[in-house]
Amino acid sequence: MDPRSTADPASSSTSTHSTTTTSPTPTPSPSSLRKRVLSIDTSSRDSRGSPGRERESKARQEEEEEESVMASAAASEAERERDVEAAVPVPMSPAGRLFRETNFNCYIVAVIGLGARVDVAAARAGLEATLVRHPRFCSVQVSDEASKRAKPRWVRTTVNLDDHLIFPELDPTATSASPDQVIEDYMSTLSTQPMDHSRPLWELHVLDFPTSEAAATVAVRMHHSLGDGISLLSLLIACTRSAADPARLPALPPAPARRDGPVYARRRPPLSAGIVALAAWAWSYLVLALHTLVDVACFVATSLFLRDARTPLMGTEGVEFRRKRFVHCTLSLDDVKLVKNAMKCVLAEMMNSNKNNVARWGNLIGYIVLPFRIAMFHDPLEYIRQGKRTVDRKKSSLEAIFTYWSGNLIVKLFGIKALTVHYQSYMNIIKLVLAVDDAQFPDAHQLLDDFAESLRLIRQAASTKS
Repeated sequence: MDPRSTADPASSSTSTHSTTTTSPTPTPSPSSLRKRVLSIDTSSRDSRGSPGRERESKARQEEEEEESVMASAAASEAERERDVEAAVPVPMSPAGRLFRETNFNCYIVAVIGLGARVDVAAARAGLEATLVRHPRFCSVQVSDEASKRAKPRWVRTTVNLDDHLIFPELDPTATSASPDQVIEDYMSTLSTQPMDHSRPLWELHVLDFPTSEAAATVAVRMHHSLGDGISLLSLLIACTRSAADPARLPALPPAPARRDGPVYARRRPPLSAGIVALAAWAWSYLVLALHTLVDVACFVATSLFLRDARTPLMGTEGVEFRRKRFVHCTLSLDDVKLVKNAMKCVLAEMMNSNKNNVARWGNLIGYIVLPFRIAMFHDPLEYIRQGKRTVDRKKSSLEAIFTYWSGNLIVKLFGIKALTVHYQSYMNIIKLVLAVDDAQFPDAHQLLDDFAESLRLIRQAASTKS
């Protein structure tokens, strides 16, 4: 679902509920209203033409009134259609039902840095015009307890912004002395706090004090059943407006050039290209099928009995229920591009600022197994070479598509079992974000510094190679 199609800023109605429908007072439809034919007699005008002008003015006024009635009727009809549509419950997807399980409450937590202090009135008006009108953000999850086979549904409800805009009371001394640490500690507490399922499952926590990176901060917490990270990111971008011109919609990047890979249709070469080109085209599909079979077999084996070597990064039992700490640092995109050019690599699709995928709404999650060797190389660039070989091989496979559809099929046939989800986000300026277990990694910042130092060493080696 395209979020922009459900948050039309030009709409004249902001009705986004309800769970019950009422019969409104009948309003004449636009087709039942007809303009009355007006006849103006100009032969009786005197020399000044005053009566004629009065009749013309009256005729124009009557036409404007009729057009106003027609516009009002059309708006009322559209509003009734939206109300009827809103009253129809929507079944939850298999992935959404998975994230609804008691022992698998998964949240998406994000931090947004602002360049100015929060204008609460403007924020409320913007949310009411955009985010609150999205079907998932004005609906609650309802299940029929009397029927075991009944599927949970999304049902529209009334949104009270006061339940979703949270202004925490924090120690002013701490926010002045170490604001960054206060933000980090507060975000950590959000990773384990339950959400109230009697209302839409999203929250905006306003931390209106300056930090080292922003004038104010907004912590966003959403239940994973609302959608995956990509669809939620596109929705948040669609809800933003320019402070200089609030009526202007967010600018989208240009469409990228055509790329290679199994998810992009490979066009058959024309017959004039010759038998060699046609044979190469057919061979590419045979290789794609072979790689997909091998990758699917490896994925199933890894899920059933293959195990990775034990490392300090592997989670222990019960790690999913413990508090997480979110730490981040800023990396230079120029450094990453320098390594990319030196190694003739391609930036990951999600990191490419020119990527303009048409993302559908929901939890569209597929998996691939990316094997990484645990080894110490003298040349830091060797890690990049091996990673590039692995990724190039995975591009010629439909493993992710298979795991997505098979996951949905398993949930439909056997119900909810268990699943582990990993997700990362990238911005124009790359933010390296780690979510770590406090008990397993007491010094999360040291681990973060190790990642940043690895990039520095790789960049230094790439500069020498260039």
